[in-house]
Amino acid sequence: MSEHTPIGANLPPWPEGDFSVFGEIEEQKLSRMQALTGAFMSRNWLTIPHVTHNDKVDTTALEAHRKALATQDPAVKLSPLVFFAKALVSALKEFPRFNASLDASAKKLILKKYFHVGIAIDTPAGLVVGVVRDVDKKSLTELAADIKALAIKATEKGLTLDEMSGGSMTISSLGGIGGTSFTPIINAPEVAILGVTRSDWEPSRNENDAIEWRHKTPFSLSYDHRVINGADAARFIRFLDQQLQNPQQLV
Repeated sequence: MSEHTPIGANLPPWPEGDFSVFGEIEEQKLSRMQALTGAFMSRNWLTIPHVTHNDKVDTTALEAHRKALATQDPAVKLSPLVFFAKALVSALKEFPRFNASLDASAKKLILKKYFHVGIAIDTPAGLVVGVVRDVDKKSLTELAADIKALAIKATEKGLTLDEMSGGSMTISSLGGIGGTSFTPIINAPEVAILGVTRSDWEPSRNENDAIEWRHKTPFSLSYDHRVINGADAARFIRFLDQQLQNPQQLV
């Protein structure tokens, strides 16, 4: 195989057939965005050795903090995603290999000193990732406004290449829909992606051996095993858990 032959180029051809012989069908053309996203996802899945670490973080204090902020000022609406993005920046500072990219030769690791967070956005035309710049330098309200503006533009007009490039790491949240875990595909050239599913209240034994209810959020961290090992992935999620149990420090 040539040095420049892409991985997967020697796969057998896709099976084709006339599905109408089995019953009624309808053909639906994929949007340009869906076709492009599908091609990039296929490349990323084939070329990156994915591993997904699943865990739950304690968001009891976060929920209480969000309610307190809403009581103080009803005009301020901060979704959990805003706090997750802030906590992610803290984790990227603590674990710099997560804020990195492999070069094209896969022999050099490029460590980034900026903190731009990708946000996966579900649009009628398909999935896109908008990048919020300098999350470390923005307040929670500024960050919330940026995420909202990106989502609106992605849905109504579409994002530019610049608005979808340069991310440190991406968050893909299904919390508003459901699920308990999933395997998000890494958004190359990033080396990890954080998936979030629906939060719920769960019984938990406290330090006094009493049962109390805690608000837990499932996190699914997919990472490039060429760069990140399983122990570091587990520590990364535990660090996020610590950050989110002290949401005031994320302001």
